[in-house]
Amino acid sequence: MDEAGATRRAALGAVRDVEPAGLHDRITEWLDQGSMVPGVLTIRFARATASAVSPGSADELADPIGERAAGVQLIYDGLRLTRRLSSEQPWETDDAERGDLDILVADVLVARGFYLLAKTEASDRAVETVRAFGRDQTVQRETGDDSLARNLETDALELAAFAGTTVGDRSLSPSIQSFAAELAADGPVDGFPPADQFLTDVDADRLRGLTADQSGSDGLTTSVDD
Repeated sequence: MDEAGATRRAALGAVRDVEPAGLHDRITEWLDQGSMVPGVLTIRFARATASAVSPGSADELADPIGERAAGVQLIYDGLRLTRRLSSEQPWETDDAERGDLDILVADVLVARGFYLLAKTEASDRAVETVRAFGRDQTVQRETGDDSLARNLETDALELAAFAGTTVGDRSLSPSIQSFAAELAADGPVDGFPPADQFLTDVDADRLRGLTADQSGSDGLTTSVDD
């Protein structure tokens, strides 16, 4: 199954109605440039904890897993762009027009991500992810501690784990949180590599092992198209 492709299609589907065309084109360009690791991890946690997987739908957003994967991915990509703008400061390099457009892009991505997760168990976690990012950015500016930049990747993977496991009525255990933090620590500071490279060893069996001690019902049938 092409989980990265499913995530990208769901994310793009969530912003298909954005206007004007120039803003939509920039959103599409940014999503196409990025790694789908957060969305793919959401899918894999969901598939590891849900009891069954139904045949795929042509519309990933019609599927609860695809919708959650897109929500996580959009929030991450919006914050990733905000982090880049904070670092590059295009307004100081005679590129203010691009900076202004990218601020809009980042806002749209995060807002659409919130919308997709608003009625899920991951809604509060999504809000905390954005708040934590804001705190880290503030402290980083005040202290010059660049190590805080990596926290975004850790928080994004924890959000992915939460959004994925709660599809199967599981909770986010300390072992899953530790796994997300360790996984993020293996990646570069400025973003993830392609999902098929970064998540090579993160399969359903490994994730089931992390969630095996969690209680709850596995009764939801779910799907993700390839």
